[in-house]
Amino acid sequence: MKFRPLHDRVVVERMESEQKTAGGIIIPDTAQEKPMQGKVIAVGAGARDETGKVQPLDVKANDTVLFGKWSGTEVKIDGQDFLIMKESDIMGVIE
Repeated sequence: MKFRPLHDRVVVERMESEQKTAGGIIIPDTAQEKPMQGKVIAVGAGARDETGKVQPLDVKANDTVLFGKWSGTEVKIDGQDFLIMKESDIMGVIE
């Protein structure tokens, strides 16, 4: 992928959701909730503070993150679906 987000934006790829329940019932795509967990693909350089100094981001590529249900903007790059969101939309890094 040849895409570099600007400033404090992050490109995230959603994790795949479970296709079955614990009891073995298969959930159709239309009834599934979108996962709120994903893998960071690319990050921007960071936001500028009041003095103009760039503040680096806390997340980095390949981090697994948790974000809000309605966070980010869905985009398609090279035929793949991604989310572009600000770092402030990310709730935390899963370690």
